[in-house]
Amino acid sequence: MRVALHSVLKEGQESGYEREHATVPADLLESLGRAGITNWRIWRSGRHLFHLVDCEDFAAAMAALDEDPVNHRWQEFIGAYVDHFETTAGSPVEGSAQMALGEVWELRTQAARAAQSAGGDAG
Repeated sequence: MRVALHSVLKEGQESGYEREHATVPADLLESLGRAGITNWRIWRSGRHLFHLVDCEDFAAAMAALDEDPVNHRWQEFIGAYVDHFETTAGSPVEGSAQMALGEVWELRTQAARAAQSAGGDAG
């Protein structure tokens, strides 16, 4: 599954956040992998961060990380830079503390439906 998240940096912490993410600790990478996260990408626009997380089960991954002391240390450390994660009503992911953004549209999905409809109409 793929989940999008939105967080906001504290004022003036943009360069520090990017510096700290140039190379995150190896034990954090191991923790993320154990939690079932296969990729995590982050984009920044001003103070706004947009995350794209690939994992088997986001709610289970977050639950595992909530219990992981390595993740606790990282969250405490990176909390100096991050103000908060935006929350959403009606998160598409159960148990995600309303962090996951709901998907609105995807080109590939619409194109596949259109191709399927066109193939079905031809017969």
